[in-house]
Amino acid sequence: MQAFTTRPEIRGDFGVVASTHWIASAVGMAVLERGGNAFDAAVATGFVLQVVEPHLNGPGGEVPMIIAKSGEAPQVVCGQGVAPEGATIAHYRNEGFDIMPGSGLLSAVVPGAFDAWMMVLRDYGTMSVEDVLSYAIHYAEAGIPLVPNIVGTIGKVKDLFTDHWQGSAAIYLPDGNVPSLNGKFANPQLAATYRRIIEESKVVSGREAQVDKARDAWYRGFVAEAIGDFFANNELMDTSGRVHKGVLTADDMANWQASYEAPLSYEYGGYEVLKAGPWTQGPTLLQQLALLRGFDLDSLDERDPQFVHLVTEAGKLAFADREAYYGDPDFVDVPMDVLLSEDYNDARRQLIGDMASLQLMAGHIGDAAPFAIDRPKGQTEEGRNNTSMGEPTVAKFDHQELGENGNVKGDTCHLDIIDRWGNMVTATPSGGWLQSSPVVEGLGFCLTNRAQMYWLDEKAPSALAPKRRPRTTLSVNMALKDGQPELIFGTPGGDQQDQWSLHFFLRHVHFGLNLQENIDSPGFFTNHITSSFYPREIDAGHLEVETRFGQQTIEALRAKGHNVVADSDWAIGRMTAAQTSGGFLRAAANPRQMQGYAVGR
Repeated sequence: MQAFTTRPEIRGDFGVVASTHWIASAVGMAVLERGGNAFDAAVATGFVLQVVEPHLNGPGGEVPMIIAKSGEAPQVVCGQGVAPEGATIAHYRNEGFDIMPGSGLLSAVVPGAFDAWMMVLRDYGTMSVEDVLSYAIHYAEAGIPLVPNIVGTIGKVKDLFTDHWQGSAAIYLPDGNVPSLNGKFANPQLAATYRRIIEESKVVSGREAQVDKARDAWYRGFVAEAIGDFFANNELMDTSGRVHKGVLTADDMANWQASYEAPLSYEYGGYEVLKAGPWTQGPTLLQQLALLRGFDLDSLDERDPQFVHLVTEAGKLAFADREAYYGDPDFVDVPMDVLLSEDYNDARRQLIGDMASLQLMAGHIGDAAPFAIDRPKGQTEEGRNNTSMGEPTVAKFDHQELGENGNVKGDTCHLDIIDRWGNMVTATPSGGWLQSSPVVEGLGFCLTNRAQMYWLDEKAPSALAPKRRPRTTLSVNMALKDGQPELIFGTPGGDQQDQWSLHFFLRHVHFGLNLQENIDSPGFFTNHITSSFYPREIDAGHLEVETRFGQQTIEALRAKGHNVVADSDWAIGRMTAAQTSGGFLRAAANPRQMQGYAVGR
């Protein structure tokens, strides 16, 4: 008898869409019903997510993807913008920063999402710019139903908007008030921006030419000009408690574009798992697999304390290596061949014992000591003064620590789509959160804060430097079976993304759970890693679990030395997934927070 799940695993043969918001999933399915392919549907879904989840992502954010056209090799799409020319360590040090600010103008990089979506539409889609933007325009003009986290987020930054970020107040505080939970919320400025892009795209003929014209409007036209003027002419509040001018310019916008690259891969459990490169944290999932292949996980189950312990300890080692070695491989030599090698992981695996480690233990490669910065939670100057600034998290809103300078925890979005032809797209849009950066007046959106992931230390592989990509937390997953794409999956969650995605994959491989059973399983994660978000601290020994694991498991983990935080029953994780297997297309989505949905037929 099949176990109870919160909703069915969707099965069909026409198409499936799973995302972190029900409206976005419905839009993706509508595009498939109109004859569009998975790439058309993904682009339309991505733009709608910007409208319906503005506290989680926006037009000024970024997006990595893995795409697979039927019959072709999968590719990574890099929609991660780079640091501006003026973003030097010396400049930020002169402004009084020891670490990168978590909000405001100085934490902006080139916004990459628009170009990435448009590039995929041009190269793999079938629809026009107007076709795919029409859904986002509709919701921006007609309004969206608000979820509690949007209302709560706006309420917490009301004073910041009123006192410092008036452009944000004009959008998010209509009539000076926080929008009502029972009302509709519209963003006519954003709708007007997209209508103008469509207008400008139509001055040329041909679908591909029109897509490129839209890209020009954004990166070399009126959007870039408005962003450049805004940054040049405003000094605004950020996490330092002081006002600063940003360094992003229109030239920075004009000199960047999205790109394709080959994925990294690792074989595990009969699958070849694909990830983006070490400009993301994605390879940590592969490193964790390399460590865990030396343990007999088949003898455990998804609620076993030993399963939680082994996975957590492997995560500590992989994420220590992330901080020591990961960065933009266009600028630094990241030794991924060593990090995924059998000899290296055989040695590292010996560090996983019966008790929880309370140390940061990056591996040694070569003669030089690995880069490390130890910033214990609550013991740094920034942490004592401002907590949890700008961090993507899926904690329930009333659990979040929120501050007055834009230091509000944001989040991220995710989508997985497979069409009837076998095309696949998995994407994790994020950045441009309404609460962490001021709205660019006249455009209706704010910019990314991804620059907070650089270190102001030349020795760091992820050090700040012009034109470097930040080592983003954003991550996407594809798994091949017998050389063919079968499974795509992902989640919001900042540093937790390549923990929850790993748990999902392991439970699929070792315990045979279907997609929805897997997503419904009790969640867990550790913050025993150097946080990617301001104030960049580590919570040594931390392990957070959903109480559905049961008291016996929780006490067993405490007995192993983990500093266990027992969260509520349904608090951890926001996975979505899609799969082609057994003659069906399948999809599932997370029930937590009551937003994500999978649809299909």
